[in-house]
Amino acid sequence: MDLILLFGLAVLVIVIVLAIVIIAIYNGLVTKQKRVNNAWAQIDVQLRRRADLIPNLIETVKGYARFERKVLTEVTRARTSIMKAKSPAESAKADNMLAGALKTIFAVAENYPKLRASENFKSLQEEFATTENKIAYARQFYNDSVMQFNTAIAVFPNNVFAGMFGMSKPREYFEVKETAAKKPVKADFSDLA
Repeated sequence: MDLILLFGLAVLVIVIVLAIVIIAIYNGLVTKQKRVNNAWAQIDVQLRRRADLIPNLIETVKGYARFERKVLTEVTRARTSIMKAKSPAESAKADNMLAGALKTIFAVAENYPKLRASENFKSLQEEFATTENKIAYARQFYNDSVMQFNTAIAVFPNNVFAGMFGMSKPREYFEVKETAAKKPVKADFSDLA
């Protein structure tokens, strides 16, 4: 009788320990998943903040650089892409396009001394610089969170339980590809003559 009671107690302890391990794994995965979602929301906030600054920038530049319609059109198109992006990959692509367009617009501004001297333009440049720093930080935090989540769902025994909990799909990184954002600006002023 004592042996059966001891065996039953041992089984009960094993079940309790297993339940605690499963709960800990689940809670850890949920926490990492929520951290990734929060980190993505922070990137989205900063991208939208930058996109919201663009109409002011365009109006300021329009007043001085009347001949730069192509550059302003590219910035507007890139802003629209940022606002419509749904996934990290779409946002990264739109961000690359916008970064290249903004780099061009600031390079074009170098040829308009009155524009560079404008307090409104200087203020907008500072706002963009601050926002770019926030985007870089948010991107780094997001990618770190994605790495932690993706690692957690890949290691044993988490990988077994991640599938059972419906959390086995790795999340996308926010990657800046080699695009116009990383290449030097080529300003063409041939249409100004």
